[in-house]
Amino acid sequence: MLRGIRCPLLYFFFLCFLYPYAGLSNAQESNGPRNVILFIGDGMGLAQIYAAYTVNKGNLNIMKFPYTGFSKTSSASGYITDSGAGATAISCGKKTFNGAIGMDSDSIPCKTILEYAEDNGLSTGLIATSAITHATPASFIAHQKSRDRYEDIALDFLKTDIDVFIGGGGLYFTNRSDSADLVKQMRANGYDVFLYPSSIHLENSSKAAVFTAPDHNPRLSEGRGNMLPDATEKAIEFLHKNKKGFFLMVEGSQIDWGCHNNDIRYAVEEVTDMDNAIGKALAFAEQDGNTLVVVTADHETGGLSILNGDMNAGTVDAKFSTLGHTGIMVPVFAYGPGAQNFTGIYENTSIFDKLMSFYNFTETWESLPQSK
Repeated sequence: MLRGIRCPLLYFFFLCFLYPYAGLSNAQESNGPRNVILFIGDGMGLAQIYAAYTVNKGNLNIMKFPYTGFSKTSSASGYITDSGAGATAISCGKKTFNGAIGMDSDSIPCKTILEYAEDNGLSTGLIATSAITHATPASFIAHQKSRDRYEDIALDFLKTDIDVFIGGGGLYFTNRSDSADLVKQMRANGYDVFLYPSSIHLENSSKAAVFTAPDHNPRLSEGRGNMLPDATEKAIEFLHKNKKGFFLMVEGSQIDWGCHNNDIRYAVEEVTDMDNAIGKALAFAEQDGNTLVVVTADHETGGLSILNGDMNAGTVDAKFSTLGHTGIMVPVFAYGPGAQNFTGIYENTSIFDKLMSFYNFTETWESLPQSK
């Protein structure tokens, strides 16, 4: 008799007291994050991450992420993608041909997640250790058939209302073949423009363009210092002022270059540097509670294999199989509201789809930025 009563009573208790709270949790998760910080480690595969994990003696912020998945990286024109097509798939949700920047496979400009964020009143930012006009950051703000059109890509920056960008590439804005002074135009558009500062200060700016080098920044071991972690921290502080939220993309650009050089030390240093920037983002996200942090790659470079290693000594024996890109899947790590949706195996375009869903943006085609 008592057993027959106990179960209905427990069920009633669950319906009345626990179920409403469970429903509230699901509703909160469905609303998604207010802020998204997306890290792209150019050329960074699992082997690059584990090599850095080994050299750092088992300490890496990436390993703190509770949800992981895998992204398939092929482009519309090949089994192996380049950075332009790989980043465009993430920024626009469209597979495109290698070399394209912010365009679909029919050479039609595709609106990026950063541009959707701008249109919806969010603050936006880009950071890179390369020139800011390089393939990956450019794919979030520019629309060009060729990633090599650096000066045209620089012009595309003036067609947006991005709030802050930090990276190299100042010469494409100041020393141009058409003699245009894009810095003057940016200042007329309300930007504080900083050319090659020794440190980054954004406290008194409403919009800011920070050029950290004339072209690409030097590699970490040749004098770049803490540019990437510092820029990430400063940009988050700057963008967080907007109560509607923000979107920030941060690229560890030179992981790819270390792998193209088959230089394991270079690659590990650059993974570690980006991981330090990830640590800044995680610290903010943990405190904020409304920020999703996603870490992935556009492709793997070098076909890296780990042959041996010593976690206690911080040493690794690794070999590369190619000087180019490979077609293997790359990892996706996620932390924060909506992070559980990044598990499994999916196309790189799905990252865009997930972010659009979390932000509750409606995909449109008619409002791409026009020349000012």
